[in-house]
Amino acid sequence: MTKEEDKIVVEGTVIEALPGTQFKVRLETGHEVLAYLSGKMRKYYIRILLGDRVRVEMSPYDLTRGRIVYRHRVVHDQEPEVF
Repeated sequence: MTKEEDKIVVEGTVIEALPGTQFKVRLETGHEVLAYLSGKMRKYYIRILLGDRVRVEMSPYDLTRGRIVYRHRVVHDQEPEVF
């Protein structure tokens, strides 16, 4: 197997920001993992905020830690009403 095949990719929501670009992420399965920001996200200054939907890559050997590799865009369907 190659390194790409070994990774487990899951979606989750950021529930806590920790020092050192680490985050606590609640996965869709309900589990909570400690995730850090990937190098390219650091390089391009992609900000992660509480409540953001993210994609996390995890190793099958340690399911308590992961790497955030993508932040989903927030889609605003409606414009705010102005009175």
